[in-house]
Amino acid sequence: MSDASANKLLLVILAILLPPLAVGLKEGVGGMLILNIVLWLLFYIPGLIHALWVVLR
Repeated sequence: MSDASANKLLLVILAILLPPLAVGLKEGVGGMLILNIVLWLLFYIPGLIHALWVVLR
């Protein structure tokens, strides 16, 4: 398993457990992180979907 695929796998697992942390590690502090925190605080599922989208794109 290459480093890139191992990192992506870890980010996907982290996105399932704690979506804002995965987005923060992938994108840094910015608009995507703020959006994910808002989605995650409102409902877990939209935050999860957004985090997976950010990590896998």
